[in-house]
Amino acid sequence: MTRDELADIYRAYIACLNAQDWEQLRRFVHDGASHNGRPFGLSGYRQMLERDFADIPDLYFDVELLVADPPHVASRLRFDCTPKGQFLGLDVNGRRVVFAENVFYRFRDGRIEQVWSVIDKAAIEAQL
Repeated sequence: MTRDELADIYRAYIACLNAQDWEQLRRFVHDGASHNGRPFGLSGYRQMLERDFADIPDLYFDVELLVADPPHVASRLRFDCTPKGQFLGLDVNGRRVVFAENVFYRFRDGRIEQVWSVIDKAAIEAQL
């Protein structure tokens, strides 16, 4: 797989998330997927995302930076949203926050197998 092909797959994955097209998620996420070292599998990964959208109804993944070097993708995602209650242990309670998430992915067979993610919690704290 080329860098451009992997970047295109990643962009399609992000579009899938933003559309909340959970039936298509299996096209992008491996059955044995893990997140920050925790094995989730496809079903756990989907549950995590569905919970995120339930807690943050206006959640939208905005790709600010994307580097593809097969089998890896590095991305900086920007969020401008209003979580309903607590988020990352912070009482956001519907206030608008803007923050970034730095994410690294490892793909296998064209699908995400491992995800390592760090959210800029300090940026949220500064806004509250």
